[in-house]
Amino acid sequence: MGKSTGFLEYKRELNPSADPKERIKNFNEFHKQLPGEERRLQGARCMNCGVPFCQSGMTLNGMVTGCPLHNLIPEWNDEIYNSNLEHALARLLKTNNFPEFTGRVCPALCEAACTCGLNDLPVTVKENELSLIENGFEKGYVKPLIPEVRSDKKVAVIGSGPSGLAAADMLNKRGHNVTVYEKNDRIGGLLMYGIPNMKLEKEIVDRRIRLMESEGIKFVKNADVGNTIPAAEILNSFDAVILCCGAENPRDINVPGRNETNGIYFAVDFLTRNTKSLLDSGFSDKKYVDVKGKNVVIVGGGDTGNDCTGTAIRHGCKSVTQIEMMPKLPDERSADNPWPQWPRICKTDYGQEEAIAVFGQDPRVYETTIKEIIPDKKGSLKAVKTVMVKQERDPSTGAVSMKEVPGSEKLLDADVLIIAAGFLGSRKYISEAFGVELNQRTNVKTADGKYATNIPKVFTAGDMHRGQSLVVWAITEGRAAAKEVDEFLMGYSNMI
Repeated sequence: MGKSTGFLEYKRELNPSADPKERIKNFNEFHKQLPGEERRLQGARCMNCGVPFCQSGMTLNGMVTGCPLHNLIPEWNDEIYNSNLEHALARLLKTNNFPEFTGRVCPALCEAACTCGLNDLPVTVKENELSLIENGFEKGYVKPLIPEVRSDKKVAVIGSGPSGLAAADMLNKRGHNVTVYEKNDRIGGLLMYGIPNMKLEKEIVDRRIRLMESEGIKFVKNADVGNTIPAAEILNSFDAVILCCGAENPRDINVPGRNETNGIYFAVDFLTRNTKSLLDSGFSDKKYVDVKGKNVVIVGGGDTGNDCTGTAIRHGCKSVTQIEMMPKLPDERSADNPWPQWPRICKTDYGQEEAIAVFGQDPRVYETTIKEIIPDKKGSLKAVKTVMVKQERDPSTGAVSMKEVPGSEKLLDADVLIIAAGFLGSRKYISEAFGVELNQRTNVKTADGKYATNIPKVFTAGDMHRGQSLVVWAITEGRAAAKEVDEFLMGYSNMI
């Protein structure tokens, strides 16, 4: 512990953020790194706890708290304070393949469990992590790690999102010959098209892909395995296959007018078209969903709904409303949600901050759902009818259901409706092509804590396996699946 009183002497300081009204003028990232000395003091705030909950990744009260990757957080925070940044990065990369991704988009489960956060604000673990990897790329500490010895084993990874990339990275470093197949025209999966550019600039993804290519991993784009490429061809050509195709089957809303009205989009399609148009032509091809001057309604108050809010505002929407079925969470921890549990509190993310700055109010409407979609005479969306709902618990079974509040219907002007209501597992064609079984949640079925499917030499990881989740969980799953594949191929594994 480099600075035993650091948590008493220094206050938490975040990376500076551009003003909301300025940053909405483009799709660039809008945070700047703290200067080196200030970052050093943020590392000094780490208490080097005897029991570091930050790296625990444990489940408390049904929610995970602490880092699922078990990052060695106190170790590299100490090295940051002592200015040993290359060594700090080496410790970070032992457990996290892609700190440049988690340092930007992870909700920081580690910080929720930080002991410093019990009586003060937690350590800036996420931003410390990001500073290490960005400094590493800048100073040349991040170099291609090419295996000195190659095995004769060939592994196909289907899907190039964070779980697929993590699995590929681990297996390649072990010396296996890895080919990653991606159905889209760019590598990255969720990282490329599911997360907006202002949250994760795509050059960051491309930079990592270039590094992995230099290390010997092969990437095949526009390769829709199970569709344009038969599953049998993959099974016949490789010694092991890992399905990392994500949970791309969006949850729909079943209300009158849904199938008869134009102007309704799933969030994943809305975000994908936006980012692809930005990268292809800077929006000049007009292939994105144009919401300029339009009233936008978003179903879903989570991270994806927030990304849609920020995207709509950048395109100059007339208004934006996020409809959330659940009640607003408290602003501070409740008595039944103590540290180090994940804090169930209301958080205002960047898109909501921008809506408040532009429109003068939070875009979220709670305990509300859409009851009807109303088109105009030409079939284009004109309005949505909303209704308030309340949670009710059945006294005999304990089951909770949502009940409409009589007389609470309202009409809300809407030109574009975006459905960000979550996902229902992977696309069926890929699981059917390989013949893998699904569980009741429509995720690929495996034994608990395992990644092998019912089909010999076929494994799975990431959202396709656990359901819609976080990038940090996808990386965790990719690493674990890679170890299981390595054991399958070699009879043992020395992976961490």
